[in-house]
Amino acid sequence: MTRIVVIDNHGQFTHLEHRALRDLGIETELVDNDTPPEEIDADGIVLSGGPDMDRIGNCPDYLELDVPVLGICLGMQIIAAELGGRVGSGEYGGYADVSVDILDEDDPLVGSLAPETRVWASHADEVKEVPDGFTHTARSDVCDVEAMSDTDRDLYGVQWHPEVAHTEEGEEVFENFLDICTA
Repeated sequence: MTRIVVIDNHGQFTHLEHRALRDLGIETELVDNDTPPEEIDADGIVLSGGPDMDRIGNCPDYLELDVPVLGICLGMQIIAAELGGRVGSGEYGGYADVSVDILDEDDPLVGSLAPETRVWASHADEVKEVPDGFTHTARSDVCDVEAMSDTDRDLYGVQWHPEVAHTEEGEEVFENFLDICTA
């Protein structure tokens, strides 16, 4: 059975990410972000959202584990910041219901949501520039980089929260990530 570990970055919805995966029948475990990388045994990793880039624990090291990684909100920002992208304050700020345009219908993570989807997202901080090797895969009126993918390294990120009920096709994002992990 495919095993996906959710890394807890102390976000308010992290338990919902764990539950969404469990509800799909995936073997999953929620682990704190200070867990040593050598103790992570997984076919895929979800870097959860969270309140603060200063409390990301060992998340940068998890990017080196040679398994697919899905970053959600802060998780995506960690990927961008660690790999040479740029993260900054968003103009919009707090949580909102947002219409997102999918820019790459062939993207393995969000392409199936094309041409657009409705999501629940926070834009207090956001990716301003994707790192080299990444494709910019979604945008909205309030945030230019709503999603990004590096299919060569199997690193993916979404600014929104696919685990919450307000996100229309959130379960599909997790199903697509499962497909990436089992490919």
